[in-house]
Amino acid sequence: MKSVLSVFTSLALMAVFSVSAMAADDVLKGDVKSLEGEKVDLAKYKGKVVLVVNVASKCGNTPQYKQLEALYEKYGKDGFVVLGFPCNQFGHQEPGTPTQIREFCTEKYDVTFPMFEKIDVNGDNTAPFYSKLKSESPGDIKWNFEKFLIGKNGEVVDRFSPKTKPDDKKVVSAIETELKK
Repeated sequence: MKSVLSVFTSLALMAVFSVSAMAADDVLKGDVKSLEGEKVDLAKYKGKVVLVVNVASKCGNTPQYKQLEALYEKYGKDGFVVLGFPCNQFGHQEPGTPTQIREFCTEKYDVTFPMFEKIDVNGDNTAPFYSKLKSESPGDIKWNFEKFLIGKNGEVVDRFSPKTKPDDKKVVSAIETELKK
């Protein structure tokens, strides 16, 4: 009887660890569309440290684009990438078309990090990628420029509020820690 219980316990633990590993991998699975409408496989970012941000052009936090770009330029060569997802759900602060968004980001902030199509991050029409992010770090997105940090293993390792600027010591430290892994 003891050995049956021992085998059962071992199998149960293996199943729990397998489910945890699968959940972590699931964040960077699936396709999204670039701002230009091209299909992008999120798996291309596996093995990198990724900062995912819902962005908007007409928000009090919009100047964070400059800091996001600076982080991308500083750490990009080390395996870091910023992924920007325009969202119009908060105060209708991203009303632009993809072309208008690209022009604004390029002309005003020299954004070179990858930008994706405008999406919903909360509610019935939440983009699947954001549903996955929020399942690993629960809670609705509070406003524009909320940030998720994904480690090289594809797991959400931290989440930062919209008010936390990209160059905040907590954000930079978390990025540097993940890059060292």
